[in-house]
Amino acid sequence: MRGDLEFMSIPRLVRTAAARHGDREAVVEGRTRIGFEQLAARIERAAAGCLAAGVEAGDRVAVWAPNTLDWIVSALGAVTAGAVLVPVNTRLKGAEAAHVLGRTRAKLLFVTGTFLGTSYVAALRRAAGGAPAARDRGRAHRRGRAGEAGEEAEVPLSGLPHLEQVVVLAEDAPSAPGFRTWKEFVAAGDAVPAWAVRARANAISPDAPSDIIFTSGTTGEPKGVVVTHAQTLRTFGAWCDLAGLRRGDRYLIVNPFSHTFGYKAGVLACLMRGAVMVPQAVFAVDTVLAGIAAERITVLPGPPTLLQALLDHAARPACALSSLRLVVTGAAAVDPRLVERLQAEAGIPTVLTAYGMSEATGVVTMCRRHDPAEVVSLTAGRALPDTEVRVAGADGKALPSGSAGEILVRGYQVMSGYFEDPRATAEAVDGDGWLHTGDIGVLDDEGNLRITDRVGDMFVVGGFNVYPAEVERLLARHPGIAEAAVVGVPDQRLGEVGRAYVVRRGGGPAPSADELIAWARREMAAYKVPREVEFVPGLPRNASGKVVKGGLRPPGGTKGR
Repeated sequence: MRGDLEFMSIPRLVRTAAARHGDREAVVEGRTRIGFEQLAARIERAAAGCLAAGVEAGDRVAVWAPNTLDWIVSALGAVTAGAVLVPVNTRLKGAEAAHVLGRTRAKLLFVTGTFLGTSYVAALRRAAGGAPAARDRGRAHRRGRAGEAGEEAEVPLSGLPHLEQVVVLAEDAPSAPGFRTWKEFVAAGDAVPAWAVRARANAISPDAPSDIIFTSGTTGEPKGVVVTHAQTLRTFGAWCDLAGLRRGDRYLIVNPFSHTFGYKAGVLACLMRGAVMVPQAVFAVDTVLAGIAAERITVLPGPPTLLQALLDHAARPACALSSLRLVVTGAAAVDPRLVERLQAEAGIPTVLTAYGMSEATGVVTMCRRHDPAEVVSLTAGRALPDTEVRVAGADGKALPSGSAGEILVRGYQVMSGYFEDPRATAEAVDGDGWLHTGDIGVLDDEGNLRITDRVGDMFVVGGFNVYPAEVERLLARHPGIAEAAVVGVPDQRLGEVGRAYVVRRGGGPAPSADELIAWARREMAAYKVPREVEFVPGLPRNASGKVVKGGLRPPGGTKGR
C-alpha cells in the first residue's frame, strides 16, 4: 500500500484523490458524470451542511439509502464533518431501522425518498412516531435559523429523541419540524466558511472512529461494529494491492453501500486508486449486464449468487462480460465450478476469493493474483499482510494444519469494539487480542484458509447474513405464535434460506404457513423471512432448557462462508 495513504483519515483521502486525479471521471450514475475534483467539492459542501446542522465531531450520522451518488456525497460529507457514519441497510423495515438509529443516538439522518415503491420516510414515521416532540437541548432547533441558547428544540420523530434532523434525498420532504430536503440542507451550509470545514476535517485523528456497521452476534441482538479511519484505510489499501485495482478501472458497485464491502472495497477503494465508481442501486441481472456493456466495466466484486445469476442468464451473449478483468467473491461458500466458469466461459483473467467479517474491518484472508486455480476455487486465500490467522481448538490453542477448528484473527483490522457494549466486545476479542470469529475452518501448509462450518447458527441468504435468534424474536411477536426456532437449509438459487419451526399459541387464531410468511414480510427485511414454515407441538431442548437445533437442521444444513 502506498505509504502516503497509510494511517490517514477518510476526508484526507477524498482531498488526495481530487489532487491526484483531477477531473478524471469519478462517478457515473445514468447521465450524470462527475470527476474527482467535482466529487470532493460536493462532499465538502455536504460537510458544511452538517456543520450548519450542528453536527459535532463524534456525533453519529446515519444514511438510509440505496447505492447512489447521493449516498456517496452525504456519507462522506458527514465523515468529513467529523461524524461517525452509521450506514442503514435499505432492506430493513421501519422498526429495524429505528432500532439502529436509536441504539446509536444518531443526530442526523439522510434518507432516500421512495425506493422500489416504498416510502422510507413514511415507514420510519410509522415505526418511530410521526408527531414531532419538543425537547430542551440547551440550544436552538436548527433548520437554517438562528436562535437563543436554551430555546426548546423539536425533534422530527418522537420515538427517536436524539434525532434532530432528517434530510430527505428527494425534491420533497414532510412539512414538519426536523424534516428538510437535500436542497435546503446544502443551502444552509453555504453560510459555513470553507476554512471551518477544512479545520474540522484536519482535526480528525487516524484513530478516531469512522463508522459503525451493524451486525449480529449469536444472541441475535444487533451490535454496532466500531472501526477507525486508520483501520479502514490500511485494510482496504491492502485489499487494493492484492486485488490489483488500478487507475481507470471501471467498477460496478453492486454490493450495498450499507455493508463494509460495498462502501469500503467499493467507494473508498476507488478513491484510493482513481477507479471509476458506477453504483448499482438494485441488483437485476438484465440491468447489470446492460451496465457492464454500456460502461465497459472492468471490475465486479460480488457474492457468488450474483455471479451465478449472471452466468446463467438466458439472454447473456457470449461477449457480455468480455470487458471484465477482475472479479472478487466471497461472503458464502464458493462452488469451485463457479470460479472455473467465470474464467472459462466469461474469459475473466483474474478471479479471487476472500474471507472477512465486519468485526475484522471486512477482510481477513484473500487469494493472490498468481495463485493456481485450485487455491482460488477451494480456499479463501491467505491472511492479509501483518495479520495473524489461527485455527484453534476448544481450549483456544492453535491446531496443526489440516485440522478443523474455530478461526481466530489478530491484527490491525480487528474492530475497536462493539458500540457501547464492552461485555460483548470482551466475549468476541480475548485478552491477547484474538478475535473469535465463530467460524470453523482449516488451514493448509501454505496458510490458505478453507471455511467449513460455523460455530453459531448464522446462515447466509444471497450474500446477507441471517441471525436466527433475531428472526425468532420477531416471529414471536405474532399473536398466534408461542415460540419459533429458525435454521438455514440449502437453496439452489440463494445458497441458503430460513426454515422456521413454529409452536402455535393456544387460545387464539392460528395462522397458516402462508399467512405467517406474509406477516413476516411486513415485519422484517426480505432476506430474513423464512421461506418454509413447519408447525410443531414443541421444540427440542436440552437439560438447561436451550433449544437443540441439531435435531431440527437437515443433514448438510448450514454451510461455511
